[in-house]
This record gives sequence, C-alpha cells and structure tokens, in this order.
Amino acid sequence: MEQDWEIQEGSCYVALTTDHLHVQPIMDKVKHPGAGAIVLFAGTTRDNFAGKPVKELQYSAYNKLALRTMMSIAKDMVAKHSLKGIALIHRLGTVPVGEESILIALSSPHRQAAWRAGEEALEECKAKVEVWKREEFEGEEGVWRANRDGIMGQKISGPEEKGQDVVEEP
Repeated sequence: MEQDWEIQEGSCYVALTTDHLHVQPIMDKVKHPGAGAIVLFAGTTRDNFAGKPVKELQYSAYNKLALRTMMSIAKDMVAKHSLKGIALIHRLGTVPVGEESILIALSSPHRQAAWRAGEEALEECKAKVEVWKREEFEGEEGVWRANRDGIMGQKISGPEEKGQDVVEEP
C-alpha cells in the first residue's frame, strides 16, 4: 500500500489510505462466527454531479482527528446496533470516476441491524469526519466542498487553501 493510517480497537477498525480500496480485506476485518450478516457499502465516484461532468474527486483530511472521529462513530454503531464488527476506510488523494472513495463493512447476528447500521454509519461519516472533497469537473475549475453527497452547499476552503498540512501521521 502507498500510505495508510489506521486504528484497531476491539471489533472496530478505521483507516485512511492513499491506495485503491479493496473489498475482501475489509470484509475479512468484520467476519465473526456469531454474525449471520455482513453488509458492505462502497461509495464510488460517479461521472456527474448536478448535471456537470465529473472528471475526478480529490479527498484531503486532518488525519489524526478524522481517525478519532471515525473510531467514535464505529464504537457508537457497535453499541447501538449490537454489531460483531465494523470497518470504515476512506481513500485520500485523487479518486477517478468508477473508483471507490469509502468502504464500510459491518457484521451482525441478523441482517436488519447490519443494514440499518450501515446507512447510519455512512451518514455519520459524511456529517462528522474531517475529510474535504474537491470536485473536479471537465472544463471548469475544481470546487472544495464538505464531504456530503447531494448537497450543493457553499464552496468551502480546503486544507491546502488554508495553508494547512494535509498529510499527517496518527
């Protein structure tokens, strides 16, 4: 792998990476003999947003804080939904169209809890994790936005525009 930042605490695993995301390793992190269900979500860069052709997305993070926030979300999901395991991994750097920027895997004794927890974990990550997204459109200047899907919102300053270091070790 190119560069990873990760934390494992009990049944919770969180990571940031500059490498391509792979499904099987994250599913292996949540396998448990008491789990009857594993749910996996893969967030993928699509080729358009609000009618504009997307060239790629670029993600930056405040790594130490993002990992702590992701771990807090993971622990909350385990407690609330009685999960056997949860893994959250977010890709940083350039993510071309068709490639994954986030994987969320969770296991639970029954599928209903896993489905609910997966959706909730994704929404919590989008709302709280210290990750910034720069949308690069064909033929236009890129725009930094909060990492929230479906919301045009206002342009926000990304870490580079504020002169912040965006690659930190945990």
